[in-house]
Amino acid sequence: MRTISPPEASHAHRMGRAVIEAEPDAEVEVRQLSHEFGFGATGFEAVPGYKNSPWDSHRQDLWLGLFNWATLPFYWGRFESAPGRTISAELRAAAEWFTARGVKVKGHPLTWHTGAPAWLADAPLDQVEARLRDRVRREVAGFAGLVDVWDAVNESVIAPVFKAERNAITRLTWAKGRLAVIGLAFGEAKAANPAATLLLNDFDLSSAYECLVEGALAAGVPVDALGLQTHMHQGFRGEEQLRGIVERFGRFGLPLHFTETTLVSGDLMPAEIVDLNDYQIPSWPSTAEGEARQADELVRHYRTLLAEPAVRAITYWDPFDADAWLGAPSGLVRLDGSPKPAYQALLGLVRGAWWVAPTTARADHCGRIAVNAWSGRYSAATPGGQAQEFEIVRGGSSVVRLGA
Repeated sequence: MRTISPPEASHAHRMGRAVIEAEPDAEVEVRQLSHEFGFGATGFEAVPGYKNSPWDSHRQDLWLGLFNWATLPFYWGRFESAPGRTISAELRAAAEWFTARGVKVKGHPLTWHTGAPAWLADAPLDQVEARLRDRVRREVAGFAGLVDVWDAVNESVIAPVFKAERNAITRLTWAKGRLAVIGLAFGEAKAANPAATLLLNDFDLSSAYECLVEGALAAGVPVDALGLQTHMHQGFRGEEQLRGIVERFGRFGLPLHFTETTLVSGDLMPAEIVDLNDYQIPSWPSTAEGEARQADELVRHYRTLLAEPAVRAITYWDPFDADAWLGAPSGLVRLDGSPKPAYQALLGLVRGAWWVAPTTARADHCGRIAVNAWSGRYSAATPGGQAQEFEIVRGGSSVVRLGA
């Protein structure tokens, strides 16, 4: 049997198999169309009026050339600046733009103390709870089919003791407890869209988060995946620490999403800064030395995590330096729109080492070609024939009959 295999086949846990059946000795071209793994990035620029930087064809091409998952901003305070006054139309336009191009969309977040609506800050707790329930149901049901992945609760570890700004979610979490608010958000979201994938997401990757996950699962909260933030403005965590994080949170048997990955291409933030938001400097430029470091560390980060079977997605936070969080040179694209070495390095993996290049193979005398490749979507076609799409499932095997 003729066989097609990717150039880098060391990640066997990411692979699957399909047997193409055609006419004996027929030439068949196989093309990879997408990855099952979530190579994600924020897509805030695609929301009309949300950012100052343009969402022009150049940036669109750079984004689509590398990523297949988009995180869109559903921060409640900005999403609903006054009761009933939302930017739902703008978010819908962005979600439709991505889904029309085969990109999976995630909403971030449904429930978070930071950026909660100012108009709700002093409301009685029963009203806060009712408003939160309504908000979760409205967004999850209203965007079903476009946005089917959600950070249902964000940063709950710190929520009840958060003091940077007065907000209703902190008061509600203090009064009812973390697990009650988590259960509320997940319960309403799952009821609104049973097919949705719901994440518990946090930056606190200490044992406190582990205990919170244990409590949520013991309480029957329908957590579908765990979100793990890795903003690395103060330096790369390193392979050993990343593997340790995967081991600690992988024990829950849930898919792991590295939801917020950041590496800077300039000077590192001083180690003594506890809250990253406290680091305010007039200028934070990208440097040649920093860009080389960022490229090296980004490759190490992705290689390490792709080797871990529990990891299903990695989202890079702010792929463009323009309007990047904290004003950091954390994007993969410079202010002038040119790709940094990190962009090119990651592209070499996602569309190179981890991609099946268009390949033409001749079927054997029985008309069969075996494709052992990355899980994802593919197409196969004989010369002059209509392409037939098929899926390779991780760890699975299937038969594709051309012309059937």
